[in-house]
Amino acid sequence: MAKHSNLTISDAATQLGQALKAHGFMLAMAESCTGGMVAEAITSIAGSSAWFERGFVTYSNAAKIDMLDVSSKTLEKFGAVSEQTAAEMAIGALINSEAQIAGSITGIAGPDGGSPEKPVGTVCFAWTGKNLPVSTCTHWFEGNRESIRKQATIFMMVGLLERLNTEQA
Repeated sequence: MAKHSNLTISDAATQLGQALKAHGFMLAMAESCTGGMVAEAITSIAGSSAWFERGFVTYSNAAKIDMLDVSSKTLEKFGAVSEQTAAEMAIGALINSEAQIAGSITGIAGPDGGSPEKPVGTVCFAWTGKNLPVSTCTHWFEGNRESIRKQATIFMMVGLLERLNTEQA
């Protein structure tokens, strides 16, 4: 994803919208630490209702369980900040929407909440689609809370773009 590291949030959202529209896909997002920042970036683009179906901001574990069908056992075993939880969030966003592709973000934006195992800046991502297997990754971002959230937002949109541009969706 390094080739997109100079993208702004607006540029990434614009490119994502073009790719989704070209595929005729609707997107659903499940966000935790970004608090809807991906959805905000997307809906800042005129015409985004043609390709953005819905967003879930599930900051608490209860919201992840209630809105996205994340298993309480997954949360207990792996924690909210885990690839396992991110995968269940993305699957839940896809199932609980009319979208063809979905992404999820869960992490620790700081300044507090980190641990030696999961320091501030740890963010887990997942992507899935109707014809796309779940893929996950964990990335460690540096900076303050706002910077971490912005970097995670761009990382998510670039990940969606890559999946759309390689015809994996």
